[in-house]
Amino acid sequence: MSDKSAKSMTAEPARLSVLKTYKLYVGGKFPRSESGRVYEVTDSKSGKWLANAPLASRKDGRDAVVAARKAFGAWSGATAYNRGQVLYRVAEMLEGRREQFVREVADAEGLNKARAAAVVDAAVDRWVWYAGWTDKIGQVVGGANPVAGPFFNLSTPEPTGVVVVIAPQESSFLGLVSVIAPVIATGSTVVVIASERAPLPALCLGEVLATSDLPGGVVNILSGKAAEIAPALAAHQDVNGIDLTGAGPGLAEELEIAAADNLKRVRRPRSGEDFSADPGTERLTRFLETKTVWHPTGSLGASGSSY
Repeated sequence: MSDKSAKSMTAEPARLSVLKTYKLYVGGKFPRSESGRVYEVTDSKSGKWLANAPLASRKDGRDAVVAARKAFGAWSGATAYNRGQVLYRVAEMLEGRREQFVREVADAEGLNKARAAAVVDAAVDRWVWYAGWTDKIGQVVGGANPVAGPFFNLSTPEPTGVVVVIAPQESSFLGLVSVIAPVIATGSTVVVIASERAPLPALCLGEVLATSDLPGGVVNILSGKAAEIAPALAAHQDVNGIDLTGAGPGLAEELEIAAADNLKRVRRPRSGEDFSADPGTERLTRFLETKTVWHPTGSLGASGSSY
């Protein structure tokens, strides 16, 4: 037997790579789109094929709203301190998968490794920042009110309910975290439509959330075409608010009109929004309601009234 033949017999066989299958994240599970459709996601710099992402349908959107509504009672009823602990746990797990997200963000946004690492670090810090606000925002937007009469008058914030979020198109991870975290920090649940061009960081975030302490249904992540999914969600009678951050001008106007049908809270898109800047408390207060309670003074055992 020749040396060449011996080498060919001992050479390792060729191995096919196992490609990652990305799925939606709805109700704490990973369903495929009910339509079975997918679309190609490519590297933003080279145009190289990266993966097939699920193309969510209107039915997937309705399923996500059902899951978000089911999770709302327990999540909004949890203590603010507990919600902060859960958000901090998500940040811990993101930190543990840092290198994976650096690769995902680099491909999605056409960044070099150093710049992608800075974006991921900022996103983890943003989770921690919002985790710290969960039990403090009530003191900022609530409190005792002066009244002319023998009453205590107290205002307290309460979560809006189910919020639909159109995620930023360009900032596929830091922007995504910046629009999801404040909604759930204050007790609402969310259905997010990921960046159409770069959905993979969002779909990977679902894997982190599924293995964290966050209850299923608090965050639901859809990928696909916002112009196809969002109108039905904006008109959905069981959705209480909608954040139009990632919607273009024409789509944003259409969704705002649809949202008016049941008086949803709406956050309009803002051009040139810088997600790396200090976010302040604006997003924390956007999807909060205010409950005001009156209680008579000097009358033991008397019951108050609220509206």
